[in-house]
Amino acid sequence: MTRFAAPISEQIWDMKYRFKQADGTPIDQTVEDTWRRIARDLAKVEQDPELWEDRFYAALEDFKYLPAGRITAGAGTARQVTLFNCFVMGTIPDSMGGIFDMLKEAALTMQQGGGIGYDFSTIRPKGAAVTGVAADASGPLSFMDVWDAMCRTIMSAGSRRGAMMATMRCDHPDIEDFITAKSDPARLRMFNVSVLVTDAFMEAVKADGSWELQFDGKVYHTVQARDLWNKIMQSTYDYAEPGVIFIDRINTANNLNYVETIAATNPCGEQPLPPYGACLLGSINLARLVSDPFETDAELDQTALQELVATAIRMMDNVVDASKFPLPEQAAEAQAKRRIGLGVTGLADALLMLGLRYGSDEAARQTERWLHAIARAAYLASVDLAREKGAFPLFDAEGYLASGSMMAMDAEVRDAIREHGIRNALLTSIAPTGTISLYAGNVSSGIEPVFAYAYTRKVLQKDGSRTEEEVVDYAVQLWRDKFGDIDLPEHFVNAQTLAPSAHVKMQAAAQKWIDSSISKTINCPEDISFEDFKDVYMQAWDQGCKGCTTYRPNDVTGSVLTVSENADTAPGENAVAPHSVDGGEVVYMSEPLDRPQALEGSTYKLKWPDSEHAIYLTINDIVIGGRRRPFEVFINSKNMEHYAWTLALTRMISAVFRRGGDVSFVVEELKAVFDPRGGAWVQGKYIPSILAAIGGVIERHMVSIGFLEGEGMGLKSDPQAQVVNTDAPRGPACPSCGQYDMQMVEGCMTCRNCGHSKCQ
Repeated sequence: MTRFAAPISEQIWDMKYRFKQADGTPIDQTVEDTWRRIARDLAKVEQDPELWEDRFYAALEDFKYLPAGRITAGAGTARQVTLFNCFVMGTIPDSMGGIFDMLKEAALTMQQGGGIGYDFSTIRPKGAAVTGVAADASGPLSFMDVWDAMCRTIMSAGSRRGAMMATMRCDHPDIEDFITAKSDPARLRMFNVSVLVTDAFMEAVKADGSWELQFDGKVYHTVQARDLWNKIMQSTYDYAEPGVIFIDRINTANNLNYVETIAATNPCGEQPLPPYGACLLGSINLARLVSDPFETDAELDQTALQELVATAIRMMDNVVDASKFPLPEQAAEAQAKRRIGLGVTGLADALLMLGLRYGSDEAARQTERWLHAIARAAYLASVDLAREKGAFPLFDAEGYLASGSMMAMDAEVRDAIREHGIRNALLTSIAPTGTISLYAGNVSSGIEPVFAYAYTRKVLQKDGSRTEEEVVDYAVQLWRDKFGDIDLPEHFVNAQTLAPSAHVKMQAAAQKWIDSSISKTINCPEDISFEDFKDVYMQAWDQGCKGCTTYRPNDVTGSVLTVSENADTAPGENAVAPHSVDGGEVVYMSEPLDRPQALEGSTYKLKWPDSEHAIYLTINDIVIGGRRRPFEVFINSKNMEHYAWTLALTRMISAVFRRGGDVSFVVEELKAVFDPRGGAWVQGKYIPSILAAIGGVIERHMVSIGFLEGEGMGLKSDPQAQVVNTDAPRGPACPSCGQYDMQMVEGCMTCRNCGHSKCQ
């Protein structure tokens, strides 16, 4: 029986991927049962299922090939869920009926567990005339708010809320409002947002030229391109969004540019997709393919890599036939093009095993060589499948071979495609792998550097007690097993110590042989200057990347990980993060605070129009470091109809408050609750539900004690101001387990404690 490399790996498997009955009784007794379940299901479509089941099992064994989470959790379970991770939905018509038809399709897709991407550029700008009704259009952002509210109410498969991506062209008249929309911390929280940047715009930025904002042939405004670019950069610098997608570059390189135009991506950006396109993902675990790690003759087994890639391509192609789809349009699109996205994980660990420093010129060259080998093997494997099973239905040799990415392929590959066709239109993509990387022994995620070499997490035991366990990076653990606790070599670097330019270099090296795109986060130090920050994006453009996503700790997003500059250990190892900032009233605690005998507080009366009796909210505060912060809440009413849910709310909110940290999300979540029966007008303001009204009261209290700067605003100071009683890296609170172990990985906030991920 396989022994998991770390306790967290087994916990991830048990929580997210282990097949269980409805009452929680395990059906998969071991991880081998999980591998066998997947292999058997994906081999069903083969003429010799037993032969391919064994080959598929061998690829999955020892975590060498890692299908995306939806495949690992759903294949062979007969559940009504899609095995595809994410979808780009149909083009949104510029009409009220068409818009809400698209909203319905989005809800059905999210219900089955798919994240969705949308281009909102097709909706007329705010203030434009609406013919026939003597009214002005409300604009695309107003409809994005509707999508956001829908997403909050739909639970994705796997008990987590769905993720969404919204894009808008850089020449849409409402682009400036789109850029700054998420500066309001209560708005569009279910969306990632990215600007579709064209080649012409980038040329205008470099030339400091003018730029027209237009819709349907009408120019609404003319701005300076550089001013608009600076606005994008300033918002990203301050709020970590929007991302930037170089959309013309994507369409030029697209193998299918002769039959489709792309205007959106999946939520994490690694799959630019046409209307109703879906992303089917999987990763080769490079860390498992290195022989003689840390020795002078360490190398990645090229023969094993080619064989593994060929098997993985066949498995992924079979998923197209085995999966269910939320909508018939999505099934038809997948069948017509058979697009898949094979990527990698464990890249940084593999480089460490070869003695290469992530971000160095040699590491970039090695990355390019490995991904070239993967791409070549993938294309040849898909050609072999076309010989056996036929090319994808929309294959046209002349159009296909004329695309930008195919021009880079060698003559042998191109000649084989010309002669036999190819089974899968696109084959490579690098997706977020935060959760499956933990499951595979905490290997480095995707093409990201190692985030932290080791950290401590608290684990809740069945008896209610808590124990501590160390979570160690896969390569670091191999080093310890081989050499003991001697200091790590200088080439062991992590995300916190790398210059942003090193991240860009690695992304650009990988992009050369990825025919879709890459989900990657470029970590920037908090004190990076604005000019240097802007230069990161220009480097990404100049070096051929298809998009750029950065993360800079700031007052709104919080610090993901802080590393002591004076640590004696290797960067990131046993990282502790105490640093003081003015206004340090926000304290993260690994254990809840004990309640003092006496607390100061305030009581508020809330009269809801549909309720006979008022609701009374008492909010008590605690003083830490001379600053007040909310500690507990009591909600009472004579109306017994409210008793159960007000008691539950009292207990839950108080439990959250006592954990410390950025608890302003409680306000955000309550204010976003919409009552399907309708809300009410209170003091001239429309409140969508009684729960939203309670959220408003709590928000006003937080403002009054100085915990929030104002309604709809974030914390007064850095929410990572202090870390108390912990030696673990700390980030924002996880919405699944409540621990402060969220980190930004490949554009996705991922919890190191429970594996929860917004995008995976």
